[in-house]
Amino acid sequence: MTFTSNPISKDSLNINLDRPNAALRQDTGVFITVHGHYYQPPRENPYLDAIERQPSASPFHDWNERIHAECYRPNAFARILNDRGEVVEIVNNYEYLSFNIGPTLMNWIERHDPEVYERIIDGDRRSCERLAGHGNAIAQVYNHIILPLANKRDKRTQIRWGKADFKKHFGRDPEGMWLAETAIDYPTVEALIQEGIQFVVLAPSQVQRCRPLASEDNPDPIWYEVGGGQVDPSRPYRCYLKDDAGRPDSDRPYLDVFFYDGPISRDMGFNDVLESAYNFAGRLEIAIHGDHRPAQIISVATDGETFGHHKRDKEKCIAYCVTQEFPNRGWTVTNFAHYRHVNPPTWECELKPVTAWSCSHGVDRWQDDCGCGGGGGTQQQWRRPLRDALDWVRDRLEGVYNREGGRLLRDPWIARDEYIQILGDRSRENVAEFLRRHQVRELTASEQIDALRLLEMQRHTLLMYTSCGWFFEELSRPEGTQILRYAARAIELAGQVTGQDIEPEFIAQLAQAPSNVPFFSDGAAVYRHNVKTNQVSIEQIAAHYAISSLFKTYQPEHRVYCYQARQLDYQLQRLGTLTLAVGQAEFSSEITWESVHLTFAVLHLGGLDFHCCIQPFSGRLEYRKMKESLFAALESASAAQTILAMNRHFDGQTFGLSDLFAEEEERIIHQLERQTLQRLDRLYGQVYRDNYGVLKALQRNHLTVPRELQVAAEIALNRRCLEAVRGLVQQLNTLAEQPTKKDYWMELTAIAIEAQTMNCHLKVPEAKQSLEQLIWRSLWHLLHTSDDELGDLTRDERVTQITNLVQIGDTLKLGLALDRVQELYYDWLKEAIAQNNLQSGDRDLLQLGQVLHVDTHIWLS
Repeated sequence: MTFTSNPISKDSLNINLDRPNAALRQDTGVFITVHGHYYQPPRENPYLDAIERQPSASPFHDWNERIHAECYRPNAFARILNDRGEVVEIVNNYEYLSFNIGPTLMNWIERHDPEVYERIIDGDRRSCERLAGHGNAIAQVYNHIILPLANKRDKRTQIRWGKADFKKHFGRDPEGMWLAETAIDYPTVEALIQEGIQFVVLAPSQVQRCRPLASEDNPDPIWYEVGGGQVDPSRPYRCYLKDDAGRPDSDRPYLDVFFYDGPISRDMGFNDVLESAYNFAGRLEIAIHGDHRPAQIISVATDGETFGHHKRDKEKCIAYCVTQEFPNRGWTVTNFAHYRHVNPPTWECELKPVTAWSCSHGVDRWQDDCGCGGGGGTQQQWRRPLRDALDWVRDRLEGVYNREGGRLLRDPWIARDEYIQILGDRSRENVAEFLRRHQVRELTASEQIDALRLLEMQRHTLLMYTSCGWFFEELSRPEGTQILRYAARAIELAGQVTGQDIEPEFIAQLAQAPSNVPFFSDGAAVYRHNVKTNQVSIEQIAAHYAISSLFKTYQPEHRVYCYQARQLDYQLQRLGTLTLAVGQAEFSSEITWESVHLTFAVLHLGGLDFHCCIQPFSGRLEYRKMKESLFAALESASAAQTILAMNRHFDGQTFGLSDLFAEEEERIIHQLERQTLQRLDRLYGQVYRDNYGVLKALQRNHLTVPRELQVAAEIALNRRCLEAVRGLVQQLNTLAEQPTKKDYWMELTAIAIEAQTMNCHLKVPEAKQSLEQLIWRSLWHLLHTSDDELGDLTRDERVTQITNLVQIGDTLKLGLALDRVQELYYDWLKEAIAQNNLQSGDRDLLQLGQVLHVDTHIWLS
């Protein structure tokens, strides 16, 4: 290979890394729109405002994290690879896909991965620039409720919350809105029009008939019956509200409708259409009309999770199609809003009375035993009693809200509609400003708490209608349990304001919902077993804080989920195997502002045995006497005496380790078992060393290695690998010159050879993650730090170091994930080429790209 000394021009690239984003002015030809409906149901614990660990999502913390890693992030950084598997281009699919992201999911992404969040926002912004101000993103009803089954007030709030959340993220009003399960009826159409929504996307099975718009030449066009899915999806339609006689009236307001191509959309989800760009484009080409019409749109829609989660790596197919395959065929990649702008509807349609894309019985999947979502001999007779019970709760709490909210808020329902303004910003200042705008007068502290409780009550009555609760075959699934938890929280908040408890009546109604699981028998049992046992009190928050304080040092102000803990006093003493902590703290809810001053004492008896007592603070004198008494009892070194003393002073509920929330309980258990594991590591290491010769002989003669010795070898080598990686990371991160440096590179190479000889598989997640982070940091410093700031190593030596780190990960077979490293390198390369900044001295950097599996051959040749 030869290397030119001249700067490399971006014009020499085989794929345009700096694709122009000029505004598209074309209004004829074939337009392609691929829509992804990205959505996850709200999974937060209604008491903690946080998602708890979900073991079924392992190795990830929860399903949001897992699907994010498999879908949402890969679509923000979708790879186009060459035939050697090297990255040729990294595409932001959100710049080319039409998409909606459910508000509850979008807010989670914003908190969990700001980089992906910014890519989504940037993708919409760039699509606006390219498509005459019409962005790819459209809004969604807030928490995915079935609008035809909602009352008028809830319809309005869901649409308003969806719009407000969209504007908060994307900085513009939405033109279109995705409806949960595309469920629609004419009252929903009217509500959407009233809230300024201009278009929706529906399935072809949801329209009854269509016809050209009336004109002077044809004032009364003939209607075409298309109720069997025969509608032509290559054009938009206008849906007028009906007159008093039930006929579409062109003098009334309208909502525009796009119908996606049903067969191709189904094949995307359930067949092999996305196996290759050629397959996908070929399938779309079949849908193109050959009647020489000036313009047509071929649109498909599916769950966005298809691109990476349901179908692994299919975001790569989408990336290649929208940037290469479709343009090469002369097709224009667009979105619904832009196509509607350049080719307004010339036809109108009449929708069927009530429909959805995932139920062939209207919307019965969310209220009746219609058969949809069943199978396996299950029944769904629980759906109607569940719907009726939740409607009953909603109506009862509506009365509470009208009565109690009317005393505190000028217009409780306007306040509810605008409550969305503080869901993303619960700062004290923002909430106080909200209350000032809506209060009937200056509220007392307790009245402010009641106002916030009532608003939270209403939020949970909306969340309890999330469609997933009815979607599947069984009420006791996590989705059904989750909406019951929202109902329970709403009922509890109402009780805190009114002093009345409607929960027994609610449970009695749930008893009419039969479960498919014999253990539960009915919805009442599901509620008692899955919901009641997981309700959280502020005393449990305090117990969590108290027990955890034995293993970590809290600052005077500390956040515990959605509570602020303000430590007022704390004392800890250890005596032998016993540890006692006594303290007092104020716990305040960030959501409702309720606050309580509690006293706690927690005794650790060793192992997993804890005894924790909580009660309201009763005064400084009583607290001082109690503290002196408990530490005096501890001096006896008797666990029994200490517990008796605690029980004399505390008459409240007692708590143990199992009362902690899952993550903290798991962390403490791991911390307590660490010493045991360290002893076992030493023991297995000794067994391995003592029997090394035997193992070598067995392996050399292809004899079966006893399981006990094989386990000892794997544990010992994994431990050595982890310690060597830790040493290497510390060595490379230490700037000061070390007098004697251990050669960890040689050590790790020796471990890899030994593991291969002993037929051991190294599985060391901490070592893998440490190497990945070290490679990223080293590359960042290399690309963004001047030569004078690189320290003792030259730029070439830094390149060699990164190369060696990647190679040692390969040698150890750790399966390093270089995605983020590739993205960092690709951004630098793209910028350097765009500015013609690549010089002959960058040869080592370009060769590093090959190590990172990024295609740089064209610039090295």
